[in-house]
Amino acid sequence: MGNNNNREKKGVENEGRINHLVNLIEKSTRTQRHLEEHSDISNSPENIQHAKEIQEERKNQIENLKNIIAYGDNNSKDKHMKNTEKRFLYTEGYLNNNADRMDEETFKKAKEKQEHRKEQLDSYK
Repeated sequence: MGNNNNREKKGVENEGRINHLVNLIEKSTRTQRHLEEHSDISNSPENIQHAKEIQEERKNQIENLKNIIAYGDNNSKDKHMKNTEKRFLYTEGYLNNNADRMDEETFKKAKEKQEHRKEQLDSYK
């Protein structure tokens, strides 16, 4: 009987996760469409950058939710942490080797993403 309650609880948790996933995807889609349609007329590059940062966070949340739904809570957190660490290390190496050939804006954005990844990794500890 306890096994049925556990499955039922997991089902309710996953239903909430799926609803949250759908919500994130819808918001992400609307924001992406807005960026594509209006980025050339925006008076504020800061607003565009902020929207892109929010999109990156949504992307991470979507991946995390997909992993939790597919593999369960523990495996998902570990997998997400390892993927974030791998992206951090790869990008750090890329930046170290190519910074002198990158335009300033691209380099700045990459460093900002690295800072965000570092914050994510720190939050896992």
